[in-house]
Amino acid sequence: MRLLRDPLLWLVLLFVALLLLLPYSGPLFARAFPQLDRPLYQQESFIRLTLAHIRLVALSSFAAVVIGLGAGIAVTRQAGKAFRSVVETLVAAGQTFPPVAVLALAVPVIGFGEQPALVALLLYGLLPILQGTLAGIGAVPSTLREVAAGVGMSPRQILFNVELPLAAPVILAGIRTSVIVNIGTATIASTVGANTLGSPVIIGLSGFNTAYILQGACLVALLAIVTDRLFERLLRRIKRG
Repeated sequence: MRLLRDPLLWLVLLFVALLLLLPYSGPLFARAFPQLDRPLYQQESFIRLTLAHIRLVALSSFAAVVIGLGAGIAVTRQAGKAFRSVVETLVAAGQTFPPVAVLALAVPVIGFGEQPALVALLLYGLLPILQGTLAGIGAVPSTLREVAAGVGMSPRQILFNVELPLAAPVILAGIRTSVIVNIGTATIASTVGANTLGSPVIIGLSGFNTAYILQGACLVALLAIVTDRLFERLLRRIKRG
């Protein structure tokens, strides 16, 4: 009974049901949008688009975590503190570029498909992770570092056994923001030939097909909500543990 009262379970079931039932919802959308000749998006399977969307977000987010976390740790070390402002400026500058502009610049160099989308999502997802890492490590009391050093811990041991565990909730909050933002931003990857849940949205916008836009947007929104709830659950367990 406790499991049935879990909102996350019902959100996941709703998302799966929508994925499975959308291909059979033609009559419903035909009644809602009688002016449209083709009210149901059928160029590609919604399941395939969802898996491609998740893959694109996962790859770009993984790269952003590796780079953002690594850069954040590096500039909080004694040897890297002088580069902190430079790193923050560069990462912030990367997010000021609209993803569409990044795609437009990347396509002539990399070509169409996933690659330019990965570059755009990587640049767009770095800042929250870097900020979370800097804030999390910066919030660790200096007295704890001194105590750890006093008992003979090396700088590496202090980082992995003291700083990162204490900073984990703040770092995870930054990763959570980055991933959720990229789930929505990944929809524009369809403009350069990548298969994502943005495909129905982009085709709907270009063809004035509101039904297509609604189908793609609902799936993207539910995917973002489910992912956000998963991060919330993980964050709660980390704080408890």
